[in-house]
Amino acid sequence: MNTISGAEALVRMLHLHDVEVVFGLCGDTSLPFYDALYRLDHGIRHVLTRDERSAAYMADTFARVSGRVGVCEGPSGGGATYILPGVVEANESSISLLAITTDIGVSSRGRYVLTELDQKAMFAPLTKWNDVITTSGALPRTVRRAFREMTTGRPGAVHLGLPFDVQKAPVDEAEIWGDRALGHFPAQRTRPPEASLDAVARLLARAERPIVVCGGGPVISGARAEVTALAERLGCAVATSISGQGAILDTHPLALGVVGSNGGSDETRAVLDDADLVVLIGCRAGSVTTERWRHPAPGQRIVHIDVDPGVIGANYETELSLVGDARETLRGLIAALDAVLDGSDRSDAQARAAVAQAKEVKFHRFNALAASDEAPIRPERVIRMLSEYLPKDAVVVADPGTPCPYLSAYYELSDAQGRLISNRAHGALGYSLPAVLGAHFARPDAKCVAVMGDGSFGFNAGEMETLARIGAPVTLVVLSNAAFGWIKAGQDSGFGKRYYSVDFNRTNHARVAEAFGLKAWRVEDPADLAGAMKAALEHGGPSLIDIVVQPLHEAAAPVSEWIA
Repeated sequence: MNTISGAEALVRMLHLHDVEVVFGLCGDTSLPFYDALYRLDHGIRHVLTRDERSAAYMADTFARVSGRVGVCEGPSGGGATYILPGVVEANESSISLLAITTDIGVSSRGRYVLTELDQKAMFAPLTKWNDVITTSGALPRTVRRAFREMTTGRPGAVHLGLPFDVQKAPVDEAEIWGDRALGHFPAQRTRPPEASLDAVARLLARAERPIVVCGGGPVISGARAEVTALAERLGCAVATSISGQGAILDTHPLALGVVGSNGGSDETRAVLDDADLVVLIGCRAGSVTTERWRHPAPGQRIVHIDVDPGVIGANYETELSLVGDARETLRGLIAALDAVLDGSDRSDAQARAAVAQAKEVKFHRFNALAASDEAPIRPERVIRMLSEYLPKDAVVVADPGTPCPYLSAYYELSDAQGRLISNRAHGALGYSLPAVLGAHFARPDAKCVAVMGDGSFGFNAGEMETLARIGAPVTLVVLSNAAFGWIKAGQDSGFGKRYYSVDFNRTNHARVAEAFGLKAWRVEDPADLAGAMKAALEHGGPSLIDIVVQPLHEAAAPVSEWIA
């Protein structure tokens, strides 16, 4: 038989599954894999990162924006441990991510070899599926299974361990084949039975004041048209979680906006509370979206639609449920609803009026704060500047700390290509700075912006060298308040203002960025913000704008409780 090495087989298998970019960091156990990437003609671009966690965040956002599997890699030992935060974030967010970690040789196990650890055990609770390949002959079928696991059913993250000696051992070339369609997600979409769709359609038709609440599922599934059509058939409002932003365009008259403790408001909550039927679509109904399971209220009637049957009924008793891909399920449900309603839409006057009133009050409050000339600068002013100067199809990646409530509440998506992404599953700081590069590789034609607090900046500042080396025209926006602001706000509201170990020295982030090779601006005076923002966004290479802002514990952030 004709044979190639295990490392060469892996490269060819990635190519066969339509992989075009891999984010990662070199290590001694990865040398055969890197040599294969160097020698073979495969069309895959390798992006060298400065931290394995960053590589995973880049792959995560690349996958979210492109709909293709994101691939990251790192070496054994410390590399495998560093990559974990990005893997678990992608998995819990239902994002198809492949994490490849090379490993010591199988023959060296148990001999106290440098970097030895049990990779399979370590990744098991953090992934949808996970394996360490111990024989070269198993490599092709294991990679094929990895892509199938990642992209079918509920998408998720997969880990593959690749020992050094397996990378060098022979693989039969006849085993090298794959399904290119499994390099994209969701793959092989599922739909519930017609009888279940009919039952839900009849229930929806009887509701007087239904509301739809979308999580990340419809965004991942690409179901915006179906969510919008369902709302128009029912004449009902559509609310979203933070991850669900974009499930309906914010400019639609039935789009209520984000609900929950992070980015929600009294006005949006009131519309949700008034509903006589809540339809959860691709939404886990977690603690933030539901304000710890108070909105919807216990006893409110619930229909739950999700590709993951384990989510349904976890937090709310459901009257009816549907298990299936969001887009396919909604298509079937709309067809069933058309039959019940005889093809006509119900009046949406009541829902339109409720949405319009809620938004008017919310944005009146926002606009007053955004117009303030106070210093430190109001975060609302920064959001308004971003809304005014960013192209409508921009991709905004937000860290889960200071930027998240402001962007989720007030940054409106009005273009089908626009995206607002935040790592909401585990909320780790340091996500957006590296992740924005993944967004750039997925959408090189779009303006990609990362918004972070200065606490987050400190986690992954080294990736500015990566941005400079690549020359990516991305912009970093740092909201500088010299504190871990979310925790300080929690100490302010719930612990008697006893501020402990949350403050740090103020850094001139613009000077730091310039040292890495970025074009940078620092803004302290609100009058200077517009000019600096415009210049930073229009710069043709990587740029950073460092904005000294009001700290969260002194601000009017749209947050109902800081400990969710």
